[in-house]
Amino acid sequence: MSLTQAEVEHIAQLARLDLTEEEKARYREQLSAILDYAARLRELDTSHITPTASVLAASLPLREDEVRPGLSLQDVLSNAPQAEERQFRVPPVLE
Repeated sequence: MSLTQAEVEHIAQLARLDLTEEEKARYREQLSAILDYAARLRELDTSHITPTASVLAASLPLREDEVRPGLSLQDVLSNAPQAEERQFRVPPVLE
């Protein structure tokens, strides 16, 4: 499908692009090539392919949940820039 110069100008206007004549010619070729490729894809027989919502496997392997001890309060607060009364101290957001 070959786009006309007017169609490219209309697309550029919708996208709020100020294109030079050289850019319009280049984009006309590029957009026409994209539309031609999409038309070729539309011709493929995909009736034997089941519809999918994702290209990933339907079931991803997951590890079993294991109860493991977390960090101690002392270890967590050791990384805090400031701590006070067993809590993180942060600067006030509203004053």
